[in-house]
Amino acid sequence: MARDTGFPDADAENDFARMRRQAELARLTHWFTRQPADVNTILPFDEVVRALGRTGETNLGLQQVNVRDIVGSVDRTKDFNKYFRPTSSRIRQRWQRLAAAQRRGESVPPVLLYKIGSMYFVIDGHHRVSIAIARHLETIDAYVTEIHTRITPDGINAPSDLVLKDHRRLFLARVPLAGAQADAVRLSDPFSYAELAEAVEAWGFRLSQEVGEFLSRPEVARRWFGEEFLPVVRMARRAEVRPDITDDAELYMWVAGERYRLVRRHIWDDEIIEELREQSQRRRR
Repeated sequence: MARDTGFPDADAENDFARMRRQAELARLTHWFTRQPADVNTILPFDEVVRALGRTGETNLGLQQVNVRDIVGSVDRTKDFNKYFRPTSSRIRQRWQRLAAAQRRGESVPPVLLYKIGSMYFVIDGHHRVSIAIARHLETIDAYVTEIHTRITPDGINAPSDLVLKDHRRLFLARVPLAGAQADAVRLSDPFSYAELAEAVEAWGFRLSQEVGEFLSRPEVARRWFGEEFLPVVRMARRAEVRPDITDDAELYMWVAGERYRLVRRHIWDDEIIEELREQSQRRRR
């Protein structure tokens, strides 16, 4: 708990001043260390949902929520930073009035939150969340609505991460892998997902011509993963092609691209793998 001197108004004023100093210090630290500009920015709910793909919601009712898990906002992204420290003195009056009322023991209504994965976004109660952080409270009462999405929000730490999530969502719509297969195909460059989706769709078209029947997207995705992705990755690993690439999907992208550049054909054999292995060795020299 924050130190209580017995003067609620003065303590609230001190709390706000401390939070503002911390916000400015964080801003300056990120500027001097040349970190990404949005690393200290509160996560915008609408953009997160748009990137992940909303599928439904569930009312979870009244809960106690860990304050440290509240990382985003529905509509107050300019008033607070990622840690709900005020970004300006514009909200000082209301913030200090609510903080002083809490210190006097007045009842505080629960905040309203959206939940996505393990993250929470404030609908109503931004000041109350900020005050709870200033007073070092671990939990806060909240009415929670859980939002269900097509892909998980894992790995979202800043708004810039949403571009990667958005492209992954689009990739899985075009190549509907599921479960462990979807988890196995992860790329670091957002636009690589579009490139891979094009490659899988082309692979599926060639397969449909070969078998003489229409194949659905789920069927193409399943067969591509089992008949193309896994065998290529395993061959490349056995031949020690690009051992510096530790991620299987990144390795597949490099190998598949180089294969076509070398032979202009969509085939795999020992000769091609050996050529790729030698080329990867030349790169490491």
